[in-house]
This record gives sequence, structure tokens and C-alpha cells, in this order.
Amino acid sequence: MLALQDIEYLVYFVPLLFIWVAYFYVRTRRQRKNIAARDNARIAGLMEPASLHPVVDPLLCIGCGSCVSACPEDRVLGVIGRKAELINPASCIGHGACREACPEGAITLVFGSEARGVDIPLVKHNFETNVPGIFIAGELGGMGLIRNAIEQGHQAITSIAKLAGIGKGDRLDVVIVGAGPAGIAASLAAMQLGLRYANLEQGSLGGTVAHYPRGKIVMTAPVELPIIGKVKLIETSKEALLAFWQGIERQTGLKIRYHERVDGVERSGDGFVVRTTKDSYRTRAVLLAIGRRGTPRPLEVAGEHLPKVVYRLIDPEQYRGLHVLVVGGGDSALEAALSLADQPGTTVTLSYRSAAFSRAKEKNRQGIALAAQERRLTVLLQSTIQRINPADVHIEHDGRAFALSNDAVIICAGGILPTPFLQKLGIQVETKYGTA
Repeated sequence: MLALQDIEYLVYFVPLLFIWVAYFYVRTRRQRKNIAARDNARIAGLMEPASLHPVVDPLLCIGCGSCVSACPEDRVLGVIGRKAELINPASCIGHGACREACPEGAITLVFGSEARGVDIPLVKHNFETNVPGIFIAGELGGMGLIRNAIEQGHQAITSIAKLAGIGKGDRLDVVIVGAGPAGIAASLAAMQLGLRYANLEQGSLGGTVAHYPRGKIVMTAPVELPIIGKVKLIETSKEALLAFWQGIERQTGLKIRYHERVDGVERSGDGFVVRTTKDSYRTRAVLLAIGRRGTPRPLEVAGEHLPKVVYRLIDPEQYRGLHVLVVGGGDSALEAALSLADQPGTTVTLSYRSAAFSRAKEKNRQGIALAAQERRLTVLLQSTIQRINPADVHIEHDGRAFALSNDAVIICAGGILPTPFLQKLGIQVETKYGTA
């Protein structure tokens, strides 16, 4: 017979044992899923992050899983062997929430990897480049997310407002180049702080967003905009987001000089003279809030100069009933192919030189896989374009060369970083191989 003391001991021990067994079971099951996700990503060739991504120091990581819970994307990070690691690198889009959530400071955000370098302008913590008085914010500095770009634009102007000479003389305090999310936020911050500014935009309002295909869904997150306050746009269309920017422009009196390209920036005393296609501006500081695309990256094949070849998709409907070839493996290429596949009578072929769409978001990869399964488009991985003719395109795929009937070619191979422009300004550009 059990003694009373033994019974009391069992009353406490049995529930604790049950909790421990349940915890061990859940942890083991979760770890198996994480290992499977990592192995599947490795097999599919999805181990290269697109840009900014976390690196976990195993000596500091305690395996608490805070980074996993903080990540807005699904199954990017996972705990394996009581240590967090990147289990699906290609799905990481650089939110950086994992680093903020880590209680031990075990996570560093880096650009590029040992296998693939990323060119990044040299920028200090206050967003100033190695050239005193010239700042960079947003996509050009590697921060492509709308929320990050907005925050950087605001913070860069805060840094500029502290420069000696601000508010003095008859010159501008800052010339902001670019009217994308970073440039808009920077201009609003300049207005809020009473700075004399000019915003120069060679294209239209919205920056990279303005070049998205019509109807594309743009993912954003709540963010604080100067003057406007908190903006809660979690998922919206390109048109809705551009309409939102236009509403801010009208509401605040934001002044943007459109269709004015910057040709040069020259030092003048402790400031600069910015020369454009229309005018010149004397200013204390310059903020570059331009994109990374610069000039579209060409394929450098015969026939690329033909009128049927373009470098971005604006309106999918104009390709209705045509044979269209999309070239590229990033989000812009996959989204263009999916938009075209929805057009009645349009034949879509997606060509990519690599074995997997490692630079694209999981949602887009799944969309392409489903469309291919439903035979709404054809995917040619590990293929290269040999020649573009008026009526066809010559492609090499799996060691076989063939001609594909074709009416239009859309090349989404990314852009060339405006390195010559940056170097002309004296800004250093570093190639990051998995470094901060």
C-alpha cells in the first residue's frame, strides 16, 4: 500500500511527467518538419536568399524560437538541434523582425552569401555614405521592402537635419532623388522638420511599385509615415497603393519634380550642386532614394533590339491571344508569367537559366507550379535564349536547341546597379558575400 507521502508525490509528479512528455513530443515533431523543410529546400535548389537575410550564431542561440515566431513569412526559420537556422532561405525577404526578437543577440542580418555576392553601397548607421553629405535610403541600400524603405527615408532625413549649415544661406537643405516609398517618406519628414527640400523623380510617383504589372498584389506592413501617422496596409493592389500615394501628395502639398533626371552632383563648399535635365540646385545634402534596378539587364543576344522585346510588363491584356516568352527567375518574371497566363488565348513560356526559382517568393513559386500543372503555361528551367527573330525565338533546353513560335518577349532579368553613377559621385560600392 502506498504511503500518504508517496500519493502526494505522485499527484505532483504525474502531471509534470505528462507535460514533459507532451513538450518533448511536440518539439520532436516540429524538428522533424523543420528538417524536412530544410532538406526539401536543398533538393529544390532554394538555399540562396534573395538579399538581406539572417545568420544565426550557434554559440549565442539558446533555441527559444523567438525568431521563428517573429518572422512574418512561413517556415523561413526553424529550430533544429536546439539551435535556430534558416531552413528555407529563398523565402526570406529581409523583414529583419527575427533579429529584433532574439533575446541573446544571436542574429546578424547580412547581404549575399559565399556563393552569390550582392553589390551594396557603403553606408554608415546614419545612412550617410563615405562622401560626407550624401545619404542613401531604401532599395539602393539593399532595403527593398516598403516598410523598411519608408523607415529609412524618415531616419535619413532626421540625420540630415543635424548637419552643420542646415537652414542657413539661400540654398536648399536637401535634394531628395527618387519618389518611391523612401523618397516620399523622406520628403514628408523634410516638410515636418521645416527643411527646404526638392524631390527629383525621373519617372512617376511610386518608384518600383509603379512598374509592377497592373493588378499585382503588393504586400506591406503597418508603418509610421511623417505627417500622416500610422498606415495600416497589410495587403493591397498596385493601383490602390499608388492611389494612396497620390492622396498623400494632394493632402500634404508634397512637391515632386517629375520627369527630371539627375545628370551629376558636384561638390560646392560644404554642400553640392545637383545638375538635372531641367535645372540645377544648390543644396547642403543629397539623399539618394532611387531603386537598385538602374538600367534593365539585357540578355545580350541577337535580336534583342526588336520592337517586340520589352523589359517589364505593364498591361497583360495587350498580350491577349499572343505567344509570349518571359525570361527570368525572380518575382517580377514569375508575376508577369502568371498575369499573362490569365489572359484568354495567350500562350506563355517561362524561361530561366537556373534549376530552380530560388530568388522568388514561395507564393509565386507555388503559383507557377500550379499554372504549369494546369497547363496554363510552360516552364523551361536550365534554358538559355540563343537568338530572337521576328516570328520565333531560338532556345537551348536540356542540351536540345529548338525554335519557339513567338510574338513578344518580356525580359525580367533584373537591373544593373547604377555603379558608374555612384562611383562618379565617389561613393564606394562593396560586394557582400554573406556579410553585414
